[in-house]
Amino acid sequence: MAQPTGVYVTYSAAGLREDLENVIYDISPTETPFMSMGGRMDAIAVNHEWQTDALAAASGTNYNEEGATLTAAEPAATTRLGNICQISLKTTLVSGTLDAVSKAGRREELAYQMTKRAKELKRDMETSLVGVNQSKTAMAADNTVRKLGSLPAWVATNISQGTSGSTPGNGTARTDGTQRTFTETLLKASILTAYNNGADIKYLMMAPAQKQTFSTFVGVGASGGASNRIEAADQRIIGGMDVYVSDFGEMAVVPNRFQRSRDVWLLDPDYYGVAYLRPFFQREVASTSDGEQRAIIAEYTLVVKNEKALGAVYDLS
Repeated sequence: MAQPTGVYVTYSAAGLREDLENVIYDISPTETPFMSMGGRMDAIAVNHEWQTDALAAASGTNYNEEGATLTAAEPAATTRLGNICQISLKTTLVSGTLDAVSKAGRREELAYQMTKRAKELKRDMETSLVGVNQSKTAMAADNTVRKLGSLPAWVATNISQGTSGSTPGNGTARTDGTQRTFTETLLKASILTAYNNGADIKYLMMAPAQKQTFSTFVGVGASGGASNRIEAADQRIIGGMDVYVSDFGEMAVVPNRFQRSRDVWLLDPDYYGVAYLRPFFQREVASTSDGEQRAIIAEYTLVVKNEKALGAVYDLS
């Protein structure tokens, strides 16, 4: 139907109010499972240290004659380890005018921006801990940028790795090897090594793509993995698995968006954590502009209390 002559429409009208929802939609992921599961400790120095020890290997020849001479053997000393505290921060600068004007979705712009920076800092920290392969870097000069040794630089015993891969441990970044497909055989090999070394693995942590691969594992007595299971009575297709029942106990499977996709972690949260030299805090920054500048800062490091309590399947495609 044609528009009548002389009709007044919104396109020509003035003074129309905007229709803007008073909500800001943001679905950026903020879950940091590695940090959330691990313990929290206090650091009192830039180089945070701890000690590990181990029992002597079990012997099947510990038998002696009556009245045997007792000879003391000097015990092995404890092993002293340490990681470097890293400074991570986020800043924001908001003009006085922007904080004063009326806005949709938030009342104070500075408070809104600082809330975002806090979430971003938490994501950066998770990535520094498990999303990069990074050696610890101690201070060598006044302007040295200190870096913590990330998880791939520590877990070196209970591992499966690709050809040409090398994992020195003790805070030194590993050399990534040839990538290969994530299989249940690789996972079971690392679980077995971990159990033989005394570990009690409680969680498997992996990138989302590896989680989907994990859900196709056949397991014992299954015909085609989780993706082939159909529960007709409940009108459900089960395409994922969240628990792995190994020969040595159950392990919850946790996806992590911020870790490297090429690593799958075998974790016992009792044996790792984050030590804070300076926990999260806000600092007002002097500004020469007509605005307010703030920073949110954390100084922290990764503590792997005993790397033999953890494990990894490295070099996955």
